[in-house]
Amino acid sequence: MKKQTPYFFYSSIVQFLRMPDSEVLGRLAEGHLAQHAALDAMQQQAWGEEIHILRRLLPHFEEKGSVLMEYNIPRMGRRIDVVLLVHGVVILLEFKTFSEKYTRADMAQVWDYALDLQNFHEASHERFIVPILVSTEAKLHENSFEFFREGMFYPLLANEENLLSVIQTALSLCPASEVLSDEEWAVSRYAPTPTIIEAASALYNNHSVADISRSDAAVENLTTTTERIAQTIEWAEREQKKVICFVTGVPGAGKTLVGLNTATQQFEKDNVAVYLSGNFPLVEVLTEALARDKVKRERTAGNRFTKAKALSEVKTFIQMIHHYRDTCLQGTRVVDGDIVKDEDFFRNVKNSDKHFVPVDHIAIFDEAQRAWTKEQLRNFMARKKGISDFPMSEPEYLISCLDRHQDWAVIVCLVGGGQEINTGEAGIGEWISALNSRFPHWHVLISDRLRDEEYAAGKALQMLANHANVQFEPSLHLAVSMRSFRAENLSRFVHHLLNLETDAAHEDLRTLSDYPLFLTRDKTTAKRWLRRMAGGNERYGIVASSAGDRLRPEDISVRLKANVVHWFLDDNTDVRSSLFLEDVATEFDVQGLELDYVCVAWDADFRYSPDGWQYYQFNGGDRWNNVRRPERQLYRKNAYRVLLTRARQGMIIFIPRGDASDSTRLPAYYDCTYDYLKRIGIKEI
Repeated sequence: MKKQTPYFFYSSIVQFLRMPDSEVLGRLAEGHLAQHAALDAMQQQAWGEEIHILRRLLPHFEEKGSVLMEYNIPRMGRRIDVVLLVHGVVILLEFKTFSEKYTRADMAQVWDYALDLQNFHEASHERFIVPILVSTEAKLHENSFEFFREGMFYPLLANEENLLSVIQTALSLCPASEVLSDEEWAVSRYAPTPTIIEAASALYNNHSVADISRSDAAVENLTTTTERIAQTIEWAEREQKKVICFVTGVPGAGKTLVGLNTATQQFEKDNVAVYLSGNFPLVEVLTEALARDKVKRERTAGNRFTKAKALSEVKTFIQMIHHYRDTCLQGTRVVDGDIVKDEDFFRNVKNSDKHFVPVDHIAIFDEAQRAWTKEQLRNFMARKKGISDFPMSEPEYLISCLDRHQDWAVIVCLVGGGQEINTGEAGIGEWISALNSRFPHWHVLISDRLRDEEYAAGKALQMLANHANVQFEPSLHLAVSMRSFRAENLSRFVHHLLNLETDAAHEDLRTLSDYPLFLTRDKTTAKRWLRRMAGGNERYGIVASSAGDRLRPEDISVRLKANVVHWFLDDNTDVRSSLFLEDVATEFDVQGLELDYVCVAWDADFRYSPDGWQYYQFNGGDRWNNVRRPERQLYRKNAYRVLLTRARQGMIIFIPRGDASDSTRLPAYYDCTYDYLKRIGIKEI
């Protein structure tokens, strides 16, 4: 089998200039057809124009480099039109043939390519990168040739006539350096860390987790975890068994990525699988993102495709746990403390057993720790469904739904440690209690790392001691954050910070040298920092605790709920976007999602003191009240754990100065927290 390369075409510039157009086009078409069903005339015309321009351009660099066309960026699901390697410099050309304009979206596209290579392509780490948007029919633009960050220019703009001079000027500003050969660059390891939105889109479009995940030895191998789950599913189907797998991991370790990858793999095998989450914002954002991406791809391919159709398709793949639960309620009733089939409901229904049993043999529950307790679910059922004395917690009920299968079933629970942030969230303990009390026949695969205090106060494994079918699987724990590719130990730092382990937090901070982390008392400084740090389509925004009511004088209102779809997906032309820095998202909005750069606005609801954290709730009038219930204190602490682990590339923490004339915002409420973070070693700006 021919080894798949990340490009459709590669040669030295000398070889390219000797090739007939037909050979270049043939190799491009061969690469395209190996991955796509058809090749349209517009694409062939665009390639022809690019080749025509390159033939005029490349004789000036004939002895100096190589040319690649259609270079793959799997994290983004796109390809760079042309990469020129000249004297070790990486020149990216994004062609908009016959275009008369330089659009913001096109500039962002080539900028994103440059950022992606600098961050994730090993052979590009030490090379200068020059992103150029080539709108062939546009007017002449005077470029300033400024560096965005070390080794990378801001996007340059060129038309067909001045492209050569733009490249020559950029090259004159890049000093010579010792670099890998062009051949080594062309096949260098690409080790991306996608956002969850990018990952979902890539997996939904038939990329594998190996395409879009990092492969460093220091990072837990997501492929190993997904393969272990796939093997378990095959075993359960073959042996007609029922299995539940618990996948655990630090914030941002890739648990959701594992779940999405498992679901897509099973769809490809014609197994009916469903990805479920109790996180409404996550489901809303992913559903919208996948639908938008589907429509864009179909229309680019020349197909008529509606948003409604795309949403309908996506919703069979991703669902809210609560909707799935309610569907399984149909045709049931409560009898003697159990949920049983209502024979009257199915009296005139053919194959009633099939209607009673869920269509899915495989269910992936993301953020399974957020499933409801028995009390919470009972109250909901009484108020909303008219069912009194509902007998089960949500974990117990969800297992019982899959247990209706007479042959086999698999549940994959993706569990975040220390992620319970709302009243009634059961944590992993409720799942284990249900398995012990009602489902001893289920096989349990679980990480041996559940001794950590974030998982049922460290008692999760002890709770399983008497279950007959338990197997411990180290591969089911993801120990390193994939979200913060510049700071793999960020979650550990946050863990020590919140546990008031000052020395350990200080040592962790020293390992975050590539992760910008700052403190400020000025919101304007924080906003300016966010805008300066981000490039291309990188996202930034302000997050705050849902109890941060006295941030309002700083023009940060947690009561004005952000529209999460617009906040996460729209650009800076929409005032609802995170990029506009007007709407603020809370822990409920951002859990399971991420941004590139984040400002965490820290209010007086969670205050440092020498005696430990102090927890407060604003009464809505003139004072803060102490929060005394241990579970509510835990939710508040976990809220800040979520907020402090949302940023992939850098974070600034804004703590107001307070106001001595305002009894609800006294400086003392804020200063101790600020001083504690300074003492750990976070730098001020």
